[in-house]
Amino acid sequence: MNAQIVLPGRAAPLDVPTPAWAAGYPPPVRRSVYAAAHVAACPGGGIDWDATLRFREELWRYGFGVAEAMDTAQRGMGLTFGQARELISRSSARAAELGMRIASGAGTDQLTAGVHSLTAIIGAYADQVDFVQAAGSQVIVMASRALAASARSADDYLEVYRQVLTVARQPVLLHWLGAAFDPALRGYWGSEDLEAAADTVLRLVERADGKVAGIKLSVLDASHERTLRRRLPSGVRLYTGDDYNYAELIRGDADGRYSDALLGAFAAITAPAAAALHALDLGDLAGYDAAMEPTVALSRLIFAEPTYDYKVGVAFLAWLNGFQPHFAMLAGWQDRRSPEHLIGIFELAAAAGALHDPQLAVGRMSEYLASAPRSRAQPDRRRVP
Repeated sequence: MNAQIVLPGRAAPLDVPTPAWAAGYPPPVRRSVYAAAHVAACPGGGIDWDATLRFREELWRYGFGVAEAMDTAQRGMGLTFGQARELISRSSARAAELGMRIASGAGTDQLTAGVHSLTAIIGAYADQVDFVQAAGSQVIVMASRALAASARSADDYLEVYRQVLTVARQPVLLHWLGAAFDPALRGYWGSEDLEAAADTVLRLVERADGKVAGIKLSVLDASHERTLRRRLPSGVRLYTGDDYNYAELIRGDADGRYSDALLGAFAAITAPAAAALHALDLGDLAGYDAAMEPTVALSRLIFAEPTYDYKVGVAFLAWLNGFQPHFAMLAGWQDRRSPEHLIGIFELAAAAGALHDPQLAVGRMSEYLASAPRSRAQPDRRRVP
């Protein structure tokens, strides 16, 4: 049933239509896709485990693999190392129980902030890779703040990753996260120039003896992504992490090249994105465009600068859709976006068919508007999250 709501500053009521998507979709055949999942928090602090795991079951129901304990889950931005381990254990156990795909982040966040020896960084990575493998999950080798702070050259990156890959029992995904998502990772792979950084990544892949299954690229540069995916060896996938340009990158180009996807945006646009990918499997490009294109404006607003605050929009939509009982985030991050920003997200989510139950969504939006100030002082954006 459709619903209406009067939003502040809007002359006419907003119609919130009932989406026409199916209640679930099979995993896509033509693309490999993972949704990076967020963490539902309790209002007084801590993780709401029931809601957190229920959200992952929703992603699996729509055909996505789950990318666990990544930046979308506030890894290093509210999610502690201990919580990340428990999250990986719980989600991997549920994935095994249901027979679903999961890949989990292995990083170095047990190390304190600052400079460390390469030996210490390699050891931290190795411990986490072992843990993820023991949990039964595929490994995503995350970008490391400790390595970014400590490496003095591209060769340092190559040496660290070379040794980390020796620990991996199965091919891994590499996580290349740009500075927009985490300013502490500026200059990753030894250069702020993306082409020079790509040269280093390609040297690593070529020397990896098949240990790299794919690269998740999150630099918000579609042209660079196309260039890198052309240069990758056969059999190594390019997983787009471009939450601005994913629709065209996944759809593919006239030359037949395309990107697979590992996106935080999928946690916000789950149903329409799944419908689009299903249409793509059927060779229905018009159906793909009709379902996916309206989500792009929504995703671009969710990931608007400062981009690393995008998790707020993901959690807000999860609450509006009834996947968690409270609009709460770890470390109080729900306050990092203004009411005006979240009102815009609501409008675009309605237009994209990303609000599953219009009556519930309108009720919760009305609840939010009743308690939110019309303007809220924003936190200091100059600090690294």
